[in-house]
Amino acid sequence: MWPYIATLIPSIGLLYLLYVILKHMMEADRRERIAHAQWERDEAAAAGAAAPKSSDQQK
Repeated sequence: MWPYIATLIPSIGLLYLLYVILKHMMEADRRERIAHAQWERDEAAAAGAAAPKSSDQQK
């Protein structure tokens, strides 16, 4: 029985390592998307506040 278990341990270890790496990659991507969306909202708000109103210029 032990030779079978000893044969499977490296594969199980690599599978666990792959799981951890993919989990961290997905979490990092999720955080990056949230940060990018926040940055775009901040840029749009700053551009909206800095731009003069077109209706005020025409009067």
